[in-house]
Amino acid sequence: MIVPKGRRLAQRTVQYVGLPLLGLLAYDVAVVILYQKGFLQWAALEQIPLSLFGSAIGVILAFRNSTSYARWWEARTLWGSIVNNARSWARLVTTTLRNPGDGSSGEFERTQRQMVYYQIAWAHALRQALRRLDPLSEITSLLTPEEIAALRDQTNVPVAIQQWQSTLLRSALDRGWIDSVQWHAMNQSLDDLVDAQGGAERIKNTPMPRQYDYLPQVCAHMFCFLLPLVMVSSLGWFTPLGSTLVGFIFLALDKIGRNLEDPFDNTMHDIPLTSITRTIEINLRQMLGETNLPEPLVPVDDILW
Repeated sequence: MIVPKGRRLAQRTVQYVGLPLLGLLAYDVAVVILYQKGFLQWAALEQIPLSLFGSAIGVILAFRNSTSYARWWEARTLWGSIVNNARSWARLVTTTLRNPGDGSSGEFERTQRQMVYYQIAWAHALRQALRRLDPLSEITSLLTPEEIAALRDQTNVPVAIQQWQSTLLRSALDRGWIDSVQWHAMNQSLDDLVDAQGGAERIKNTPMPRQYDYLPQVCAHMFCFLLPLVMVSSLGWFTPLGSTLVGFIFLALDKIGRNLEDPFDNTMHDIPLTSITRTIEINLRQMLGETNLPEPLVPVDDILW
């Protein structure tokens, strides 16, 4: 996710469509030169038809960008729900489970820690899976070698980890560490996490229809191609200025929509999943009473991953 500040914002904005904009500027200059030499007098277009065409393209881009942003924002909302439910799970694990006081305190504390570590591992594994990366690469320090080996055969690592969480929860109920009401509350947190995972996977596995990506892009470039032919008769040598400014708006809108449509594509425009999962890990380790906590992630070159 891009988080520029101050002067860097203007720089990032120009860089966003830098190469297409330079190409458009060069094309505008060429049109003016050819027009002034009398080669493009016949190609000068009327303003009204292109204005109507531009209005139609604006509607198309607005509709596509609205849909793309809705996907991006839903993804962020789902991960906000994951953060909240992960905290709720750790809070219930650390405050609801009752130490039996029968000499099994060591096992009780290990189980508590394991339940929380499973939740941290689940968040990291889900982040990696959504980005089409190795889901085990970030969780080796949270699980035992035997658990890592068992996960290598799983097609959906986050689901397998949550199955282990559910098994530990049932074991806590059977041992009398929680009652049925507490079990239901904790199981509801797991259910909510499953729902959020399903929503994130739906966004990842259901891309925008290609027509939504192809048609606005073609129309925007066609408009930029025709624009200097309309402006050159009235603006003359100022055509590159006017055409480039208007073209920048259309090119930027087109690129914004294409960049937002897949919020888990592991690019600078995506949801900052690495930062979010780091926050989950810090919060949950803190609830366990640990003091050696990882540092929160900060933007690097105005990018928060």
